[in-house]
Amino acid sequence: MSTTVAVLGTGIMGSGMASNLIEQGFDVRVWNRSREKTRPLEDAGAHSAASPAEAVEGAAVVLTVLFDEGVTAEVMERALPSTAPGAVWAQAGTVGVKGTADLVKLAERNGVGIVDTPVLGTKGPAEQGTLVVLTAGEGEALATARPVLEAFSAKEIHVGDRPGQASALKLACNAWVTTLTAGVAQSMAMAEALGTDPRLFLEAISGGPLDAGYAHVKGEAMLSGEYDPSFTVHGALKDLDLMVDSARSHGVAAGVLDGVRVQFKAAELSGHRDEDIAAVFEAVTPDDR
Repeated sequence: MSTTVAVLGTGIMGSGMASNLIEQGFDVRVWNRSREKTRPLEDAGAHSAASPAEAVEGAAVVLTVLFDEGVTAEVMERALPSTAPGAVWAQAGTVGVKGTADLVKLAERNGVGIVDTPVLGTKGPAEQGTLVVLTAGEGEALATARPVLEAFSAKEIHVGDRPGQASALKLACNAWVTTLTAGVAQSMAMAEALGTDPRLFLEAISGGPLDAGYAHVKGEAMLSGEYDPSFTVHGALKDLDLMVDSARSHGVAAGVLDGVRVQFKAAELSGHRDEDIAAVFEAVTPDDR
């Protein structure tokens, strides 16, 4: 008999993760606030539940891929009373360290084991099953969740036994992602404004010690002006707030992140809220471009 997995949240990331679970032979139950986003998964063989409570009934693993701590807590408060005995909650959304601690308390109040399982990667890796999963949690709960995590990941980095440790590393990684993207936008905007083909910036760093594959992915999107979302500007801003708060609360200077946040906020305010983070380029280019 196949393992039953409930996936709560089938947006950009959750839909790809759920698709891989279906392909790997899991019995997948999905729920999303917007039912329309579960239709393709239904067609692929998932059961679309009418509520979080219905989705988790009989599931051995409950995977949450929701926007933030508030949404995750609200959904799981509805779901947890219906979880099966021995079920494990794999929390994959980016909610920060404090948010994870609050969700751990929620799980404990309901007698459900929880593991901290944020992922690195965006839409493409989620669909291709090549995400990097960061894990933190106790051995038995993690062992239950691991086959599910392996279905949509190519690599696991075990951070520790305490939930929250993986989320801490996720914030550090997202600090790099957002800073790199903003940096590419700044460099390409400068090149263009100073009369140089911005594509030559990508050529100049290619193959050398300054190179990064992600710079080319986002740089090409900036050149084309096509910002099909893999990681939205709005999502990046939510994560940047978590990064800045966490850095400051631990005595880490956050000036770089503050500057990056200003650029992403400008991109959001100029109409790019739901577009890919590469749209930060539009916030640093001259108005008369």
